[in-house]
Amino acid sequence: MVLGTIFQLTGPKTGADTQVVYSQFMLDVKNGKVDSVYMDGRTLIVKPRDSKNTYVTVAPLTDFWLVSDMLKYGVKVDVKPEERPSLLKELFWTLLPFLLLIGFWVFFMKQMQGGGKGGGPFSFGKSKARQLDESNNSTTFADVAGCDEAKEEVTEIVDFLKDPTKFQKLGGRIPRGVLMVGPPGTGKTLLARAIAGEAKVPFFTISGSDFVEMFVGVGASRVRDMFETAKKNSPCIIFIDEIDAVGRSRGSGTGGGNDEREQTLNQLLVEMDGFEANSGVIVIAATNRADVLDKALLRPGRFDRQVMVGLPDIKGREQILLVHMRKVPIDVDVKADIIARGTPGFSGADLANLVNEAALFAARRNKRTVDMQDFEDAKDKIFMGPERKSMVMREEERRNTAYHESGHAVVAKLLPKADPVHKVTIMPRGWALGLTWQLPEFDRISNYKDKMLEEISILFGGRIAEEIFMHQMSTGASNDFERATKLARAMVTKYGMSDALGTMVYAGDEQDSFFGSMSSKTISEATQQKVDAEIRRILDEQYAIARKLLEDNRDKVEAMTAALMEYETIDADQINDVMAGVPVRPPKPTQSKASNPPKDSGSTGLGASPTPQPSAKT
Repeated sequence: MVLGTIFQLTGPKTGADTQVVYSQFMLDVKNGKVDSVYMDGRTLIVKPRDSKNTYVTVAPLTDFWLVSDMLKYGVKVDVKPEERPSLLKELFWTLLPFLLLIGFWVFFMKQMQGGGKGGGPFSFGKSKARQLDESNNSTTFADVAGCDEAKEEVTEIVDFLKDPTKFQKLGGRIPRGVLMVGPPGTGKTLLARAIAGEAKVPFFTISGSDFVEMFVGVGASRVRDMFETAKKNSPCIIFIDEIDAVGRSRGSGTGGGNDEREQTLNQLLVEMDGFEANSGVIVIAATNRADVLDKALLRPGRFDRQVMVGLPDIKGREQILLVHMRKVPIDVDVKADIIARGTPGFSGADLANLVNEAALFAARRNKRTVDMQDFEDAKDKIFMGPERKSMVMREEERRNTAYHESGHAVVAKLLPKADPVHKVTIMPRGWALGLTWQLPEFDRISNYKDKMLEEISILFGGRIAEEIFMHQMSTGASNDFERATKLARAMVTKYGMSDALGTMVYAGDEQDSFFGSMSSKTISEATQQKVDAEIRRILDEQYAIARKLLEDNRDKVEAMTAALMEYETIDADQINDVMAGVPVRPPKPTQSKASNPPKDSGSTGLGASPTPQPSAKT
């Protein structure tokens, strides 16, 4: 029925308007009632003998004897001729599988090229360097702060790119490569962008890891392609970030001389200083692991100059803060010099994060400007972690923590060389239950024996206070002991600060290798016993000093503990009240105290690093 309907709608116009079942049609054939049949595929257009009207039926696929049966009963049979498809149609259906295969292959190759942008299907060796035109680079030396010496080093590169004849007239040659070395976050990449922005030349940037791929020879091919492109755009700058990924010393890997990374490095060496001139192309690279670079990469003619981009000093930090504060609405009470004094050891990235955190604090408090209190809170969060106000502590636990932190603070206040105490708190932050902060008066460059001994005494103050006032020991002093032991061991084995063992290094030699650090023992068992005995002597002496100070000043410890139990956090003014024996003034809830960043006596790594880290009592 359905086929008949479709035939009536789409088939040829035959005038047939009646559909009958196939069994009725076969009965009519046997009874001699059918005159002729027109066969169009399985559709049968039937003309009866005694009627002018035709009807339609559909033959089943399984009736193979239909034509012979109709001829047997005298039925005239006509068949619609088969339509041959055109030559073009036949050709299309023949070639369609091949066309689909070719299209799929082209699509696959474009995807392997990164979406088909640039290059043909075999462009694996094309450079991945991204070009930043001079019109799109607005970074200048005004955006770089805190590294004045480094800017002076690279200023002549800018002068050469602006006016090369100034140096060429006198036979001078600009350095072909500049290696920027420094800790992470100090602005090495920003300084390279500023050079290109000042000189108004094209700037190509690529990472060291972009050269090395799974295919052999791809890295060397990309180096060649990068320098060919740079020569066409000279004068220009190529900036390779994290060059230690491809520039490590040869022979230290497991692949030997055929290692893919070493092939890439060899090609880089040739391109920087080979037979072909590289006029107008200056290579600037950045790394914080200059000690692992290949010596051939550092020789004159390649990286002629190494520029140290270190952590900024107090003046540099102030300049960096002023740069980042341009993007934030700052309140009139914010003093960049005070914040800079309070953030020793911060890099440019750390200071940018500090400004951002302060802005977030101000936004959460629905303020229109960022004030000094927001900066203080942001600094506390970065140093110590967020406050855990929801943490429930038993009263005995709070009191034990208060005595522990009071022990640190009182010993620090009584020792002459110790840094001033900035803040003491028993508010849990991060992993710490309480913290004692000391305020460095200036950026520390070197450490001295008498000060290091006092730092060991301060570390012991927390446990001693627990023993004297709580008559118990807790696990909260574990980190204090670990740092005190580490500091005493360094004094004996590395710094030559022991009269008994003299000025000799007793620490094991550390050799960097492809697989990491390997230590070799360089001292005998007998000497090791003397080292251990000397470390024990230093620790015992400082422990005794701290214990005597706390036993002689019980009243101050009790008063500071009472203040901590009442206010949870006390500042320098309140600490001074405790030490003077006068009633402790109440805290100023909204006033921001301008200060240096605190140094946590309970768990800060005391030594060469001035950066404080949390966890006094855990």
